[in-house]
Amino acid sequence: MLIKPGMVQQKAKDQHLTITEVLPTQKFLHSNYGRLREHHNAMRFLALATDYDGTLAHDGVVDESTLAALKRLRASGRKLLLVTGRHLPDLFRIFPELSLFDRVIVENGGVLYRPDTREERLLCKPPNPRFLAALPERNVPFVAGRTIVATWRPHDVAVLATIRDLGLDLQVIFNKESVMVLPSGVNKGTALKIAIEDLGVPAHKIISVGDAENDLPLLRMSECGAAVANALPSVKEQADIVLEKPRGAGVAELIEHLLRDDLPSHHTGLSLSAIMRR
Repeated sequence: MLIKPGMVQQKAKDQHLTITEVLPTQKFLHSNYGRLREHHNAMRFLALATDYDGTLAHDGVVDESTLAALKRLRASGRKLLLVTGRHLPDLFRIFPELSLFDRVIVENGGVLYRPDTREERLLCKPPNPRFLAALPERNVPFVAGRTIVATWRPHDVAVLATIRDLGLDLQVIFNKESVMVLPSGVNKGTALKIAIEDLGVPAHKIISVGDAENDLPLLRMSECGAAVANALPSVKEQADIVLEKPRGAGVAELIEHLLRDDLPSHHTGLSLSAIMRR
C-alpha cells in the first residue's frame, strides 16, 4: 500500500465542518452512549465508501474473503456505504448482501437506497423524455434507469451531439468503456455528501476506495481516497493511498489496516512494507 504525503491534510484544511451530537434524554442510556461516543471519537475513520465493479467485485462477483472483511468492519462499529453506477434491480440480482451496507448509492449518484427500510430516494430528476426519444433516432443503444441513461463507447459522440442539439443541461460521465448521462452536477461525490449527512458522519471521518474515473468525485469528497491496484492511472495519481492488491482483495487490505491501527500514519508517505515493520 503506497501512502502519499500531504494530500489528506489539505483536504482537512479545505473542509469546514460542524459536528452536531444529540444526547439521549433517558438517564439509563447516558453511560452506554458515553462509551460509544468515546469509542467513535477514538476512531480516525467512521465509515468506508466503496465502488462496486472493479473495486469490490470482479466480473460482478464479490468473493467470500472480501465479504468477511466487510463484516469485520461492520462489527467494529463503522459504517459501510456502497457507491455504484449500476441500477438497483441489477444490483439486487447480482449481490444479495446489500444489508451489509448502511446506505447504497446507485445510478452513479442519482438514487440513494436505505437497505434497512428499503427506502429509495431520487437525488435528481428522471431522464429527460426528449433526450430518450432522440437517442433511437441516432441509433444509440441505451438503458434508462430512474435517473441515469447508460450506453457505451463509441456512442458518446452521438450522445454529446444530442445533448448539444437539444440544449439540455446534462453531463456525460465515463467509467472506462461505459458512458453515463445524468443531470449536470450529479455524481458519486454529491450523493456521498447527502448519504453521510443522513448518517450523521462528517466528511473528515470518511475513507473511500475506487478504480475508475467516475470514482474521482467520491475520492475527493472523502478525507482519504484509496485506489485498488487495478485502478486507472488517473485514479492512482489522485488517490491518497494506492493499494497493493486489486479489486476485492485490495478493499480487504484497506479494511485490515483500518481495523489494525485506523491508518494513523497514512499521511507519512510510507509504503505498506514500511508500515508493517513498525
